[in-house]
Amino acid sequence: MHKSQLTKGKKFGYCGGIAAESILYNMYYTYYLVFLTDVAHMNPGLASTVSLISVIWDAVTDPIIGHFADKKGSDKRKFMLRAAFPMGITFIAAFIPLGDTSDVFKFIFYTAMTMCFWLAYTVYTIPYYAVVAEITEDYDERTDIRGKSSLFNTVAILLGNAVPAVLPGLIIGMGVSASLGWLSTAAVLAVLAVISAVVASLSLRGIDLKKASDTGEAQEKIKVSEYLQILKLKPFRWFVMFVFFFLISSSMIQTNFAYLVQARLGMDDGGMVIVIITLVASMGLMIPIVTKIAEKTDRRKTGIIFFSIMLVGLIIIKLIGINGTPMLIVSVFAVALGLACFWTIFYSMAYDLVEVDEFVNGKRRESMITAFPQFFQKFGAAIGMWIAGQVLNFGKYDGTLSVQPDSAKDAIENIATIIPAVFLVVAIIGIVLYPVTKERFALLTSQLEKKRNGEEYSTEGLEKLI
Repeated sequence: MHKSQLTKGKKFGYCGGIAAESILYNMYYTYYLVFLTDVAHMNPGLASTVSLISVIWDAVTDPIIGHFADKKGSDKRKFMLRAAFPMGITFIAAFIPLGDTSDVFKFIFYTAMTMCFWLAYTVYTIPYYAVVAEITEDYDERTDIRGKSSLFNTVAILLGNAVPAVLPGLIIGMGVSASLGWLSTAAVLAVLAVISAVVASLSLRGIDLKKASDTGEAQEKIKVSEYLQILKLKPFRWFVMFVFFFLISSSMIQTNFAYLVQARLGMDDGGMVIVIITLVASMGLMIPIVTKIAEKTDRRKTGIIFFSIMLVGLIIIKLIGINGTPMLIVSVFAVALGLACFWTIFYSMAYDLVEVDEFVNGKRRESMITAFPQFFQKFGAAIGMWIAGQVLNFGKYDGTLSVQPDSAKDAIENIATIIPAVFLVVAIIGIVLYPVTKERFALLTSQLEKKRNGEEYSTEGLEKLI
């Protein structure tokens, strides 16, 4: 069995690489719709469509990048390193101020820039996450790596949310325009992301990656049949159902934070500070707990517990209403529980499907297995962000107004509570039906080892997996 080769230093460097994507991801999903509606002054429906198109494009490129990262001789570290600078540059470009130009020109420009950004993002993130499945096949080691990455992720979430909440205002206070304040903020975070990506790439030097050292005949063409094979895996279908609908729910809530604080509650930047501190502190507290529970039981049971708590929380919050700071804190804590659990178990669950795929189809496709769920993850996130924009538009939200109408305030509360709760119910059903447990995975890997060695093996007890 291919055990972990990561020393403490290498594991530290690798896990810190999550900041490269998470800093930019969080600024985008929390503030980009706000930037387009309140700074670029685009219609909410049109602005949300910018993100819908660009993120769907990103989702479509996931399987393509996954294919190339899985080719024989492909080195995932090189993908990560080469993507770092384009990812930072295109992120900055997405915040370039256009001044008093037409909505049509803004729509075309921002859509093009965000599509370029998400492509570079994908080239970095698919190999970054997939490489763990090459490093180790141990169930608990994978959980440990993702748990440590999730703790680094809390710092990235803090930076991706706190810096845009504070820095643009500070820059504007120096006599600079709002648009340049946002551009400067994007540049600061992009630099931090690039540094993190480079460090993560270099930290994996000296690690034996089978695909990188495999000099056999490479498969040049992308075969749809390979993705159909993955899609036919019994656990995969329930897994992507869970991922897709959870991301619709969580991205809708995240992109609504600034609207909830400013438009519904009428709070200043201090309100976003409360949101960020609550979110980061709650996730930092819960991630070690999630990791321990997942190691003691398994990831499936852990997900059922935490997502159910989040669901009950959203329903109760809707019944009470978000009309002040206390309920704002409660609502952020509820979603933090779900996010802490999701980002701790999501990729580890995907790694387990690598062994299921190998057992059923005889191939190890780490990047493809990682990329295909990301397709549904990003598609779900795009849909969630788009729904939020459409609900804002339906509620008559106007970014040029200092005080929003009651219809817009009601729409903002619904985006934070009952609408995402509906999608969360479907996500929970998906994880309840997901059949990979710790016990079944241990049985699978033991039989897989026999199959690799040409020994007699059994499928008894694996019926729900294969």
